[in-house]
Amino acid sequence: MEMLQTTEFWVGLVKIIWINIILSGDNAVVIALAARSLPPHQQRQAVFFGSGAAVVLRIILTVVAAKLLALPYLQIVGGLLLLWIGVQLLSEDDDGEGEHKEHGSMLAAIRTILIADLVMSLDNVIAVAAAAQGSMTLLILGLAISIPLVIFGSTLMIKLMERFPIIVVLGAMLIGWVGGETIVSDVALKDTLAANPWLHYAAAAAGAVLVYVIGKALQRRAASSNAPA
Repeated sequence: MEMLQTTEFWVGLVKIIWINIILSGDNAVVIALAARSLPPHQQRQAVFFGSGAAVVLRIILTVVAAKLLALPYLQIVGGLLLLWIGVQLLSEDDDGEGEHKEHGSMLAAIRTILIADLVMSLDNVIAVAAAAQGSMTLLILGLAISIPLVIFGSTLMIKLMERFPIIVVLGAMLIGWVGGETIVSDVALKDTLAANPWLHYAAAAAGAVLVYVIGKALQRRAASSNAPA
């Protein structure tokens, strides 16, 4: 109880809340994009399981994230996975029919959320752990706070995507942006990035453009193949 009365504790808690508000945005966008084409009751399930998975992954990664980020080429692989996810989410066909199709889409949505959360949470947990400064209480509170943030953010994003389809494109491009950032931030490219700081933004922009171009091309091809003769 004495710890709750210290200024350092409350300053650390405010930092963690703010970090979670900022960093939970990416996770919410991924969950919303993956769940948007599901029926309403499955959307709620995908948001719930996806948000829970994001938090569980952050708990696990808090222990090993620093070591994982020190491994060369791991972030390159992770960034390429994010680019692939962004393309898939932008190009996917929403015209699912039948119970079997819906069930498959549900599993695919959860799989997509798990993969994206795994990659995107690596940097996030380091920021939260740094703000916690070794306090397990702060760390647990930070993870607990992230649950409603991700669930609320995902639910809000799904509603906005239904009303404003352009958000789907922007969300997919955001994943591509993060993918480009992740690739160029790999430890194997540390010296190159230090010598050319502009590469950080160039790679991020290239990732966003790549997802848009390839995703839209696949979307058009799917539309033409499904069009009546």
